[in-house]
Amino acid sequence: MAVDREFSDRVHDSEFSNQEWGLIMTAVEFEIEHADDPERARVVADTGNLPEMIPELEKVGRMGPGGSNAQRQADSGTGVIDAIRGALGMDGDDDAERLDAAERLVDEYATALQRRLEDEGKWDEIRRVYGDG
Repeated sequence: MAVDREFSDRVHDSEFSNQEWGLIMTAVEFEIEHADDPERARVVADTGNLPEMIPELEKVGRMGPGGSNAQRQADSGTGVIDAIRGALGMDGDDDAERLDAAERLVDEYATALQRRLEDEGKWDEIRRVYGDG
């Protein structure tokens, strides 16, 4: 999808690897809020399943290819520290921060998706179809 290609630079600049971003997107559903009102309608992300995905992000980050998040952790030694903190139950703040970052990035994606649909002249049709569904 064109939005995915356009958004890839933003993902690259984020704290998430491409693999982590793919996993995040599997936990998100997009909806159109206020579909019946052209002035208020907007694409929103339902991130209700995202908290359950955060531990999986850590696994993907540790297994990633060289140069990804796993390599950055290995270079800085934080992989071991994170593992110890996790074993001691001290990683809750990190999980909350990662969840917040993921939600912000997903919201940016939803905005980019809507902008793309508007630019292509497809927004009104999709909004109406969604509202009828």
